[in-house]
Amino acid sequence: MKKLNSKEIFTFANLLSFLRIVLIVPFVIFFLQKNYVLAAAALILSGISDALDGFVARSFNQVTQLGKILDPIADKLTLFAIMVCMVILTPVVMPVMIVLIVKDVLMLIGGSQLIKRKIAPPAAKWYGKAGTFMFYVSVCLIVFLKAAFNYENDILSIVLLSLTTAMMLFALVRYGMIFWQLIKNKSE
Repeated sequence: MKKLNSKEIFTFANLLSFLRIVLIVPFVIFFLQKNYVLAAAALILSGISDALDGFVARSFNQVTQLGKILDPIADKLTLFAIMVCMVILTPVVMPVMIVLIVKDVLMLIGGSQLIKRKIAPPAAKWYGKAGTFMFYVSVCLIVFLKAAFNYENDILSIVLLSLTTAMMLFALVRYGMIFWQLIKNKSE
């Protein structure tokens, strides 16, 4: 792989991905302090920056190899932090979280196999972004109901997170098909 220069590292799109990684710390701190409003604000800001980074990268020709790696890393780190906090808040969601963790580990393995074969990982697709968006919406709704109304409903939490899991598994299958095709094309 070629050496990155500062123009490829410090694009606005990449800075938005770095921001998402930085926002994990205040999110976790606020969440553990049960300051759900500020935790949700950090999460909403993270979600907005997630939506913007891809748009900015494509619109302003800032798609970089670093960005293709940094964006999913920021997603995975954010999702992992949220999952840990959610299990602390609502332990009943643990099975759903295990499925999400397995999916993300498989995605990381697939991406590392592409890089090992000197194949550039594909840019994020709509179904990956949709799964992430559904996760943010589900988590924000669960946390909002608990924070604003002290309302906890395990069935609602499981339904929301199960729908999110279904979308993320759909994304896993679709990305798996893309990874397989890229590896197949490289070996031909």
